[in-house]
Amino acid sequence: MFQVIKGDIQAARDRDPAARNLLEILLTYSGLHAILLHRLAHKLHRIGVPVLPRLISHFARFLTGIEIHPAAVIGRGFFIDHGMGVVIGETTEIGDDVTLYQGVTLGGTGKEPGKRHPTLGDHVIVGAGAKVLGAIQVGHHVRIGANSVVLKPIPDHSTVVGIPGKVIRRRSTEGDLDHTKMRDPIADRFKLLELQLLELKHEVHEKRDQKVNDETEVEQDDGKGC
Repeated sequence: MFQVIKGDIQAARDRDPAARNLLEILLTYSGLHAILLHRLAHKLHRIGVPVLPRLISHFARFLTGIEIHPAAVIGRGFFIDHGMGVVIGETTEIGDDVTLYQGVTLGGTGKEPGKRHPTLGDHVIVGAGAKVLGAIQVGHHVRIGANSVVLKPIPDHSTVVGIPGKVIRRRSTEGDLDHTKMRDPIADRFKLLELQLLELKHEVHEKRDQKVNDETEVEQDDGKGC
């Protein structure tokens, strides 16, 4: 457990350029406070302690604005940046070295029993405000853009954006979540439609010109015949 907690602290130091020293991280990082309280609540939940794990989770939400169900399974090196509004559901499973930004929801899509929340692989980054819903599998090294809504499984080394989320890039190596370099699938679709409209307009003009030429040739032939 000590090694896991040490990994959570190191994750904050490694992934947040604003982290200046260990004392600052321990005292002021709400994401770290939330995960430390969750690890305690999860341990108590696993050994069957009633009520208390939920009370710890409730206190953590009051203290940090981050809600993590005690039953959620979270791997090593977990980091929540800022964190306000993050919700992690009961049957969520999160791999190692995962980063969530503020407003992320790892939630369910109904009231069915059993597995109903997502499973995230290792080295996943989920952008601010993104929603990952349902019992879906998100692969390793996946990047989910801000405010995306992911409803279907995502393969490894993918970048996902949009509502609903669409894979816009596949990589063979790990990459950052740089929103300034991410394509907009809606804008791409509009550009494609614009090109198709221009092609159709060009074809209509060609056919109209051809029709005019044909009518002119017919009139000329009729004049010669007379």
